[in-house]
Amino acid sequence: METESEPYVRLASLRQLHRVVTDLNTARSLADTLQTVVEGVVTGLGYELACVNLVRPDGDLVVAALAGSAAAEALITGRVGSRTSWERRLSMGEAWGDLRFIPHTEGWVLIEDDVPQWHTDGPEPRFEDEWHPRDRLYAPMYASGSGRELLGVISVDRPRNGRRPAAWGREALQMYASQAGIAISNARLRANMQRALVRLEREQQALRASEESFRQAFEYAPSGMAIAEMGGDQHGRLLRTNDALCRLLGRPASAMRRYSFADLVHPEDVGTLLRTSAEGGRAEIRLGRRDGSYVWVSLRNSVVADTADGPRFLLTHVEDIEERKRHELHLAHRASHDALTGLPNSAELRARLSARLCERPHPGIPGGYGGLDAGYDEAYEDGAHHADAFGFDALGGGRPYDHHVHMVAPEGEDDGAKGLAVLFCDLDGFKSINDRFGHHTGDAVLVEVARRLTTLVRDGDTVARLGGDEFVVLADGLGAADAADLAVRLRNAIIQPIRVDGRGVRVGASFGIGWASCGMSVEDVLQSADQRMYVEKRSRAKVHRRAG
Repeated sequence: METESEPYVRLASLRQLHRVVTDLNTARSLADTLQTVVEGVVTGLGYELACVNLVRPDGDLVVAALAGSAAAEALITGRVGSRTSWERRLSMGEAWGDLRFIPHTEGWVLIEDDVPQWHTDGPEPRFEDEWHPRDRLYAPMYASGSGRELLGVISVDRPRNGRRPAAWGREALQMYASQAGIAISNARLRANMQRALVRLEREQQALRASEESFRQAFEYAPSGMAIAEMGGDQHGRLLRTNDALCRLLGRPASAMRRYSFADLVHPEDVGTLLRTSAEGGRAEIRLGRRDGSYVWVSLRNSVVADTADGPRFLLTHVEDIEERKRHELHLAHRASHDALTGLPNSAELRARLSARLCERPHPGIPGGYGGLDAGYDEAYEDGAHHADAFGFDALGGGRPYDHHVHMVAPEGEDDGAKGLAVLFCDLDGFKSINDRFGHHTGDAVLVEVARRLTTLVRDGDTVARLGGDEFVVLADGLGAADAADLAVRLRNAIIQPIRVDGRGVRVGASFGIGWASCGMSVEDVLQSADQRMYVEKRSRAKVHRRAG
């Protein structure tokens, strides 16, 4: 499962994309931001060449930054293409969301226009989705807000895998272009704000004019801005907010003056806000709207002085990042869940199971495991929730041995012990359904089986698709008899007829029950349950042969 078209998106790709998006916000100037944009495409998105064509005040686009080829950079950086030619390009070819792809079979008509170009020679494609040296892929960048003002266009060339980007690659490039547009807008805004502050410091004789410039930059900024008190009893209280922030939170300016950000932040993000430095601090938090909902924002603080010796105030820039967070959650869900059934996939199953197991005894309890902290269950449930949202172990890089509840397996049906049961399920007769009725029917059967399994387990249990027609159920706090009863109930639910396209089909199910015990690896646990499943499958087959 190595290609990006598969449902298993590598977490390394998601982390790399997150890193290059984060780098966009660290650039200090517009020039640094533009160079960071193209370098992020090359280092993070898998292209060998990237170029930013920035819209000038007169509407034409200039090659402002290039990465991946020193020869191309020397040849075309600073050259200008007309807006008319660019609009022609952005109306041609295939629309991939906001992206525009012009295959080499159509792009020949653009060879003679005035847009600066760089091409390398190469052979004709050998297969359908192979990248041709004269293929063109453009990612427009728009200013934040509803106007969709074009800021520039990212051009990319030569994917490292030699193929046209599939769905994941397209979505990643489109999301990156969106964040690049925000970063460029912010860089311009920061430049304007810095120039205003310099004028305030150096031109005391023009203080009124400078204050008006600052007021306009503040009031008409496309993203939220606020000024808060620093120090004293009213530390953090909002003194002034612009229209963009009031609209974002659905609160009038008069009401905003009654609050500080600490009053508006989501309860789970209070710690993040408090850890953020007051001087130049940054945080991504959720702020409460008037209707009771929350919106994800990027909050950046800067300290400014009212006069040369007067009190200091905190200038806060608030950027709406709800869409980016939604994309991150969507991509992370795809990385950790099966695309067909929506269940946790094999990697997520192993991560959840690994988080419950320890591999060494706790130092301080001879021959055993310690740290039986009752508070761990609550912490684990919270961590598991975030792991499901972001597709990785939210409990951190190591297992929390100091608060670990030692997992043991019941030794018999009557000993009263309870543990983490691992039910390995393999469907019987599924292959014949695929062979007879086709994969469409087979997929429908898998979806319905997943639904039935999910319906019968408890809220805290995990139902995962291991692959093919194999499912695994993790059910904590069960005794041996409880686990056997659960397996019977699940089997009885699965064998009921499943209607697909007007016909009823049936599958059987074989279950193997294993137990997760500390000291075992994840593979040991799954293999144990798998082996027990095959024992049951062979046993049931013998019974059927004798009955026949």
